[in-house]
Amino acid sequence: MLTDDTFTIQPMEPRHLAGALRLSQAEKWPHRAEDWSLFLSLSKGVVAIENGEVVATALATPFGDTATINMIIVDGRMRGRGLGRKMMTSVMSLLHPREWRLVATLEGLPLYEKLGFRAVGEILQHQGMAQAPEHVPAPAANAVDGLHLASASDASVLAQLDKAATGMDRTVLISELLRLGTILAIRENGQITAYAALRPFGRGEVAGPVIARDADQARLLLSYMLTECEGRFLRVDTGAETGLAPFLAEHGLAHAGGGIAMRLGATADASVPVHTFALAAQALG
Repeated sequence: MLTDDTFTIQPMEPRHLAGALRLSQAEKWPHRAEDWSLFLSLSKGVVAIENGEVVATALATPFGDTATINMIIVDGRMRGRGLGRKMMTSVMSLLHPREWRLVATLEGLPLYEKLGFRAVGEILQHQGMAQAPEHVPAPAANAVDGLHLASASDASVLAQLDKAATGMDRTVLISELLRLGTILAIRENGQITAYAALRPFGRGEVAGPVIARDADQARLLLSYMLTECEGRFLRVDTGAETGLAPFLAEHGLAHAGGGIAMRLGATADASVPVHTFALAAQALG
């Protein structure tokens, strides 16, 4: 436990979730209590407590040799006292991955740069009332090839495909996505070559991750998600380099901010057969 004159930094526990939710709501973040609970269940975290109240949060989520840092929030009245840096160093002491990743806000960017993180890309947040594209094929039950709904029996294959794209072992996350929502896969010659997840989040639903060989596969998967969510609120976080932004905007998901993807301790990405076209969440990569 790290103690300051007015606050203490201690491990985050489920009893702190109500205070964490209050902080994220004050920042106008869309996270529900259920979203916080999911992130904490996958992570280790710290909170700063002042007079019995949560005044700052930070989570570190391990995915094999890589970990993401997320949900870094400092109460507005506590800013300017170095608390953000203390939260970062405290949460980073809980894990020892080979590589750290995060998605930075413009406000947090200077701190992360001082800690050694480097920018590697831009994340575009798209959201709105989904509009279905035309002529989207429906998934077929037990299809050998084409679109099909994945099941728990596909979890290990999905995790392997995910790791090939992200470099992260997100086996536990895949299991949670299957439990909480729907995963749609593309099968070619009997093998899963792409997938996308859809689950409740924030103001409605989020489509992601989307892992695919190319943009055509990604658009096919997202077309199904848009059709499934037609008339409902949907969010997609995509990398600027994917080129999907115009497609998303055309189907009701307007650009609504985003962040800067950053890494610490990263090595150059090798050529991979599949890529990330949408994040599971900015918190989870």
